[in-house]
Amino acid sequence: MSEPTEIPTEITVELPHLSVGALVWGPPDGPLVLCLHGYPDTAWTWRHLGPALAERGYRVVAPFTRGYAPTSIPTDRIFHPAALMADALDLHKALGGDDRAILAGHDWGAITANGVGAHPDSPFRRIVSMAVPPLEAFAQTGGRTVHWLGQLGRQLPKSWYIGLNQIPALPERLQGRMVPLLWKRWSPGYDGRKDVALVLESLSSPESRSAALGYYRDTVRRRTLPASYRESLKHWQGTPLVPTLYLHGADDGCLHKEFAEAARRVLPSGSEVHVVAAAGHFLHLEQPETAARLVLSFLAQA
Repeated sequence: MSEPTEIPTEITVELPHLSVGALVWGPPDGPLVLCLHGYPDTAWTWRHLGPALAERGYRVVAPFTRGYAPTSIPTDRIFHPAALMADALDLHKALGGDDRAILAGHDWGAITANGVGAHPDSPFRRIVSMAVPPLEAFAQTGGRTVHWLGQLGRQLPKSWYIGLNQIPALPERLQGRMVPLLWKRWSPGYDGRKDVALVLESLSSPESRSAALGYYRDTVRRRTLPASYRESLKHWQGTPLVPTLYLHGADDGCLHKEFAEAARRVLPSGSEVHVVAAAGHFLHLEQPETAARLVLSFLAQA
């Protein structure tokens, strides 16, 4: 599929601990769809889905998340999922979102969206989650412990980068090699050179590279958080309480596709799970028409 020609508006939103740069498609009075990217990626990952939703009257806002330029490094230097959830909730308020709002996320954005969806006071009526299911799905055995252990065994070789990212300083120096390697392995049938260039531009400073890797480090290591994040901390590992669309690429080289079936067992009534054929981890870029069709169909049911 050719690259979209619609150029988004670029805005800046001031939040308590950071200044957020974001891309915007669609009418200013449309229902808000807040789209969160993951690693190693940027807000430009939504360049296909954003215009597709905008054509249907949605206002799509895709922020560069904490530390990804042009978004600033947060003053509190916290990159835990609870802080990412707080940012999503603050963005909903700052952007004038209402009870029609949708939260979509891919990769780390999916972890954030799943957590916000589990928050009992979440203002988002539906969740769209891609490539990482609710964390409860990883604990599901479905009564088949041996089968599940086999899935975990197949997953471990794919997750080597998580351990590497815990090492101080070294991963920052390796991002020029790591980013293209991960794109190649995670979406083997996709030419991600444009996306890799955008990621490396966004993470061009040492501070931004450390921020992106801080997501992995804070999730594993950080034991305490300020009071403003503690409510989100209670729910970040939860499963959405509202109907959720979960999409996973059949050829995902980052996370095994069988975890999608586990997601099906834990998501609430009214949810949908789809494994997208001929797509890897970045399924919304590899199969943008399929992703847009599934998202629009799901939102139309609300």
